Amino acid sequence: MIMKWLEAERLGVAGLLEDLTDAEWRQETLCTGWTVQEMAAHLTTSTRTGWGDVLSGIVKARFDWERMEDRRAREIAARFTRSELIAQIRETAASPKRAPMAAPIDPLVDFLVHGQDIARPLGRVREMPLEPAQAALEHVLKSPFWGARKRFREIGVPDLPAPELLMLATGRKLSTGGDNSVGNSNMRSI
Repeated sequence: MIMKWLEAERLGVAGLLEDLTDAEWRQETLCTGWTVQEMAAHLTTSTRTGWGDVLSGIVKARFDWERMEDRRAREIAARFTRSELIAQIRETAASPKRAPMAAPIDPLVDFLVHGQDIARPLGRVREMPLEPAQAALEHVLKSPFWGARKRFREIGVPDLPAPELLMLATGRKLSTGGDNSVGNSNMRSI
């Protein structure tokens, strides 16, 4: 089931990216400091990252995971055109390959959340399907990698629909306005 959801999300994000203007590709996403081009580049990495990439990247980044992910996304964004990035996402839509140490559901979380990271600042509506969002949320709440337990430690888990709760659990703000943040939107390497 996860692979069917993931394939649909990858193709959906590729479709969103195809629909964007040149100006929108240069706009910043919810991940502070990353344009849509850099986010698209990041999304190509889950099926193209091996142990060698991680080990050399983390050493070059002085053992800072965020720095490593940032550097890699920027390098890929500079190397490939938007059409090439979209093609890479489409080509691997059904691929089960994932980055080292990633759980099978982690790429789905990536595409669900980063699809919103792209769409929301552009004023575009991108529906997040409920069943995949719920499964992704359950994973994020259990996994130490995502930081959700720390975010919700003091306030508890809010009573919200799974898509909004997934965004909060991964460090984003609610899309309904106001200061409902329990994290920060600087999270990139998910």
